[in-house]
Amino acid sequence: MTRIFTRAALGLVMIAATTAPAFAQARYDMSNPPWSRPGYRLEGAGVPILFPELRNTPRGRAFVMPNFDANGDGRINRREADDANREFARIAGPRRDRFDWDAYGRDPRGYRGGTTVVETTTTWDRGAMRNYGFRQTPRGATLTLQEDVLFRTDSAELRPGAIEKLRPLAGYLRGNPGVRVAIDGFTDSRGTDAHNQDLSERRAASVRQAFDDMDVVRARFSVVGHGESQPVAMNGTAAGMRLNRRVEVTLLGQRADRF
Repeated sequence: MTRIFTRAALGLVMIAATTAPAFAQARYDMSNPPWSRPGYRLEGAGVPILFPELRNTPRGRAFVMPNFDANGDGRINRREADDANREFARIAGPRRDRFDWDAYGRDPRGYRGGTTVVETTTTWDRGAMRNYGFRQTPRGATLTLQEDVLFRTDSAELRPGAIEKLRPLAGYLRGNPGVRVAIDGFTDSRGTDAHNQDLSERRAASVRQAFDDMDVVRARFSVVGHGESQPVAMNGTAAGMRLNRRVEVTLLGQRADRF
């Protein structure tokens, strides 16, 4: 399913949509740049998952608030934040940090085209899913995420970049609501059994919470910590311990070669 939008300023003015519009209508013209006015404030549960380029700059905040506050409540929820991130990623390309706001401001309709087909959250990025490197296991398609991708040593708090790593998978899960997911946490053998068991459980729960924050229904998940009990390498070397510190995400009953 797709929705068709055309940009009549900085944002997207909806031409045709289904019953739940993804974007609010643009409320300003880029010929009168909104960042020259008093600053927009970002509030709401979706703010932490906005791209830094949107969250931390006046122009980014001016991109978000007038265009993606779909219900007009002055707050950005998680779905609205995902919409803003997705559209900004589309127009900015792979180097979002080098996005030319001035060029876009001079002619937003001419910046990388004027009419856009925007995929709703019922679609997913097949290329990004393939890049995860799923492997086939008896339970389904399994993705292994190493500790240094997600967490600092001996911590269950996600690194700032971990959300971006998980975002394509969240998009797939939103687009495939029937797929159930197992999240399994594992540690190396350092520390006590009790400490490792607790750490593995908290890490698996943190990954599940990240999906919940990206509007993936938590009832679809089983979350288990295994401590140090299922190593995939010898714990006698630093390299082996690194491999054992991991979180595995399994799409239950799915084929890895689907991606």
